[in-house]
Amino acid sequence: MRVGVRRDVAMLGLGAAGLVVLVSASAAVGGAVADAAPREPRVHEVRSGDTLVKLAERHGVTVMAIVAENRLPSARVALRIGQRLVIPSATPSGVRRVAVQQTDADQRVSARPVSPPVSPRAPAHLELGVPDVDELGGVFVWPIEGPVSSAFGRRRSGWHAGIDIKAESGTPVTAAAPGVVVMSGVEPRYGRVVKIAHEGGFVTVYAHNDRNLVEAGDRVAAGETIATVGRTGRATTDHLHFEIRRQGRHYNPLYLLPLPPRIARVEETDDNSSNE
Repeated sequence: MRVGVRRDVAMLGLGAAGLVVLVSASAAVGGAVADAAPREPRVHEVRSGDTLVKLAERHGVTVMAIVAENRLPSARVALRIGQRLVIPSATPSGVRRVAVQQTDADQRVSARPVSPPVSPRAPAHLELGVPDVDELGGVFVWPIEGPVSSAFGRRRSGWHAGIDIKAESGTPVTAAAPGVVVMSGVEPRYGRVVKIAHEGGFVTVYAHNDRNLVEAGDRVAAGETIATVGRTGRATTDHLHFEIRRQGRHYNPLYLLPLPPRIARVEETDDNSSNE
């Protein structure tokens, strides 16, 4: 069985096993593949009430795609009325991935659909929040300096509801924003942990500490030392597990923290190196 592939079909990768192409859902095996014309980028003029999150949802793209397309300094930048933003093109509808296997014997090819990846959905008991970047800009600062050794989101052992920041044992941990300590103690999973309540209903969590240096009821300022880095609870390396919550929802801290160049790198690590 032969498959004709037109020159204008985008090839995504080529290796020993063959190549991957994008074809439209209406493409027929045995004939030419139908065009899957990409959607052109659009220019949007910012109006009252617009945010990067709302624009991303409206146009079917990600916030970071808009940030990258317009070379914005971060996802928390405030938009100005009248500002013109380029909205990148979304994936064309009706397009699917097809792996094409080629044999050396007679140059014939066969096509088979590639199974879509499993959707990285959060578990049912975990509620995720998407911040309004205009409203929350500049609220939080980094609790310690260091590379992010485990990011927010899905991983092999389950869903990670915060970020892990690598640091040496004993490194001072500081409050990410001014607030009131609502918990300073020990939990089986988090080990020694401090939780701080902030304006707007936010709560920050600092876990696996070697020592907690504050008590419930203490008022703290942003940047004030509250604990030291350790590996207590379910942790196998020295690091800080940091979370941002609001009204039962978990937020990705990387959307709410500034990204200086020395910290913006995210390391890929095995789950065994940090369990929470």
